[in-house]
Amino acid sequence: MYCLYLDDSGSTANKDEKYFILAGVCVFEHKIYWLRKYLDELANEIYPENPNIIEFHASEIFSGREEPWKSLKKIERVEIIKKVLKSLEVEQSKTPPVVFACAVHKDSFPKNDPVELAFEDICSRFEMYLNRIYHQSGKKESHRGVIILDKSTKETSLQKLAIDFRQIGTKWRTLNNMAEVPLFVDSKASRLIQLADHIAYAVFRRYQSSDLNYYNCIEGCFDSDGGKIHGLIHKQHYNPNCTCPACLR
Repeated sequence: MYCLYLDDSGSTANKDEKYFILAGVCVFEHKIYWLRKYLDELANEIYPENPNIIEFHASEIFSGREEPWKSLKKIERVEIIKKVLKSLEVEQSKTPPVVFACAVHKDSFPKNDPVELAFEDICSRFEMYLNRIYHQSGKKESHRGVIILDKSTKETSLQKLAIDFRQIGTKWRTLNNMAEVPLFVDSKASRLIQLADHIAYAVFRRYQSSDLNYYNCIEGCFDSDGGKIHGLIHKQHYNPNCTCPACLR
């Protein structure tokens, strides 16, 4: 089974923000332990007295308004965000984690909910990823997928949307490989949701502010095949000459 952990960045209601991001990491079930172990050890480095109270939330780490981040210098806080993102490099075996992200330019879709737009697109690409594994293995490896989201996202509407997708499919394909409707968990209890938060933050900074500082840590981790990036989606209608990796490839 493959687990896709997702979180969002950017507010759907904030008119000062051009983008809404839904993003996260897809992990083969046997590899979850190693990612969690890396992040637990990082938490222990930061606060050995009680590492379990550490929640890696990128915007809170960057702002440094509350402890334990408040006591750290900005350069130290930035390095922690990068270390969380670099956890993606821990397990580079036959089944390394891959990243999915959808950046929705809100003004390009004034009549649509950006959360639902992003979720439908990522669901379709997750299904495509599982299908590719099946066919590239010579139809020997058939895997189911499950999507796990932070409880703070739009739980009710996304659950209904996922049920509809499973029954009638997305705009692009039917979803035959989903084991269950999305599961919603408290980010405080899940290191992988915390990693998804950092991925969403990195993509948000890239599209909202043209800040590549964090995006560069994950650029090579997006799902891709044959030189084409499938895991990064830029949904927009305002710039036909966009040169971001998603639009170029």
